[in-house]
Amino acid sequence: MLIAKLAIGGLMIGLFWRFLFWVREAPTTPDPWDAETDKKLSEPETSQACHHCSTPLATTAWFCPHCGSAVGPYNNMMPYVFIFSEGEVLRNSTSRNFRTRPLIIIGYLLVALGMTPILTYAYLRIPVCWLFPILLVLFLKNIFGDEDQEED
Repeated sequence: MLIAKLAIGGLMIGLFWRFLFWVREAPTTPDPWDAETDKKLSEPETSQACHHCSTPLATTAWFCPHCGSAVGPYNNMMPYVFIFSEGEVLRNSTSRNFRTRPLIIIGYLLVALGMTPILTYAYLRIPVCWLFPILLVLFLKNIFGDEDQEED
């Protein structure tokens, strides 16, 4: 029985090792599109588009004029504009504008847990143990919906 377990374990390690070599030896392509699309994207008259609503943008735009998303080229690296990107993510979490996948839900809960000490100590001056359950209930209510609203 022990020899069979060792053989299966060795086989699994060998398959994983072969998989790693297969991934490393795979041909790399810089872009997932063809040459014609690459040519169209590199033309000077091609405008940027909003990642949220696909509205064409000016080259100097920091925010989308249609939906208000932060769309600047370096908005996640600039300290002041970065706040708007975080705000957009948090607004999407409370307005149900995201896919309800387990990994995304866990990520939002971890962000809420990580921001709890910042919010409580800097602004609200209430204990951490009070705020996280409130955020959790609001978040879960947004995901699963409110039964009272569905009955109307």
